[in-house]
Formats: sequence, structure tokens, C-alpha cells
Amino acid sequence: MEVLINDSLLAIEIKKSDKKAFRILFERYYKNLLDYTITYTYDLQEAEDIVQQTFITLWNNRLNINSEKSIKSYLYRIAYNTYIDIYRKQKKRNAFFNELKEQALRDRITPDHEALDIRINKLKNVIETLPEKCKEILYLNKFEGLKYKEISEQLNISVKTVESHMYKAFKIIRKNFSEDDLFLCIVYKNFFKD
Repeated sequence: MEVLINDSLLAIEIKKSDKKAFRILFERYYKNLLDYTITYTYDLQEAEDIVQQTFITLWNNRLNINSEKSIKSYLYRIAYNTYIDIYRKQKKRNAFFNELKEQALRDRITPDHEALDIRINKLKNVIETLPEKCKEILYLNKFEGLKYKEISEQLNISVKTVESHMYKAFKIIRKNFSEDDLFLCIVYKNFFKD
């Protein structure tokens, strides 16, 4: 019976918040979207995350679904845009850490590239262990390029709260690099200026 329901009818029902119609659409297109996304990511886990986010985005924007247009095309467009967003964020993060590494080399913190890679990886790990709000604000500032004021507006918090979280993030990073003053200076110079 479910096979007989066409995409247009599913779109209409999903727009009305029908979870059964959404499940049918999910089961109908999940595998195809996964295959499509893998052609970009070359990584099954990342592709699964993107497809999951695609369906979340569809559900969150269900009121905007145009049932006269192809919901299949809409899903593929969401998947592609999600991939592009993730790719851009990863590219920014990688560029930031590469810049940090180059800065450290220019300042001759160490001629040992392996030791520097260890420091960069340690910094990445420390950032991942930050409290969720600190990490979110740090990412918005350093990887998305948002100013403190923009972050405060986006998260609906005060600029002082943003500053407080950035201070807390630096305090944790400083504690983890307490015996590595030169590297800590580079981190501070690159991380903690608005």
C-alpha cells in the first residue's frame, strides 16, 4: 500500500506534520541519498551523518515544502547543501590549524615538525573536551569568523557571556599547555582576539 503513495501526496502529508508519511519518504530515499552523498564524501560515516541531517532539515522546514515540485529533488538539494556546509567548515578548521602550524614554524618554536604536529593534535583534542557552550562559541569565533557581538546576537546571549566563555576556553587551553609558553603565545595570538 505504501508503495502506491506518490511523492506529491507524501509532501502534502509531511507538510501537515504526518510522521508516517515522513517515515515512508525516509525509507524510500535513504539508501539512494546515501549512495549519492558517498560520491562526494568517500566516507560512509560522514555520508550517513549528512543524510540524517538532510532528513532533519526537511522535517524542520516541512512547512516550506512545495508539494507541486519534486520532493526528491528537494532532498538531493538539501543533501548537497549540507555536504557543502560541512566541507566549508572543515576547510576553515584545517586552514586555521595549518596557519597556526606555519606561524609556529615561522616563530621557530621548534624545528621538529613531528613535535609540532603533536602539539596541534593536542590542541584539537583539548578543544573537543571544552564545555559544549565554550566549544560552540570558540568555533563560531575562530572557524566561522564571527565577532563576539555577532555570536551574542546569534546565540541570544550577552557579549560579556561570549567573552566569559572565550576566557574559560583559553584558561583550559592554557592549563593544558602550561609548560609550553612559546606555543601558548602563538595560540593566544591566533585564538583570543576578537
